[in-house]
Amino acid sequence: MQNPILDNINKAQEKKRPNFRVGDRVNVSVKLKEGEKERVQAFRGLVISKTPKSGKGPGANFTVRKISEGVGVERIFPIHSPFIEKIEVESSSEVRRSRLYFLRELKGKKARLKEATRFGEEMVTEDNAPVVTPEVAAAPEAAPKADK
Repeated sequence: MQNPILDNINKAQEKKRPNFRVGDRVNVSVKLKEGEKERVQAFRGLVISKTPKSGKGPGANFTVRKISEGVGVERIFPIHSPFIEKIEVESSSEVRRSRLYFLRELKGKKARLKEATRFGEEMVTEDNAPVVTPEVAAAPEAAPKADK
C-alpha cells in the first residue's frame, strides 16, 4: 500500500476509458496542439501490448500498431493521458498471447488475426440495451416426397 495522499492523487488523474484488450482494433483520438490551434487526430490500429498486463493504474500504457503506406508505425499511449480525447474499440480478435510483438515481422495475410465472436455480444445500443443479433433462419421443412 502506498500513502493515502498519493492514492487520492492517482485516482483523481485516472479517466474513464472503455475496456479493451490486446488484439483489439482501436481508434484513438488524440489532441494535437499546432501553434495556437488545437485539433483532434485519429490513430487507428491494433493494440499489441498493455503495460502492466492489467492495463490499470496511473502509469498504464498501451501500444497501437498500424501499417501506413507499407511501413509499420507504432505509437505508445498513456491510458489516462489528458491528450487522449477518446478510445473507440472497432473490432476484437482472438489472441492467445499478452504481447503481439511477433506481428512486426509478418506481412500481408500472415499478419491477420482471427475475428472474435465476443465483440458482437458486447455491443450495446445508445440506450444501453443489448443488441440482439438475428437468429439463423431454420431450414425449410422438407416437403413430403411423392411416391413414384
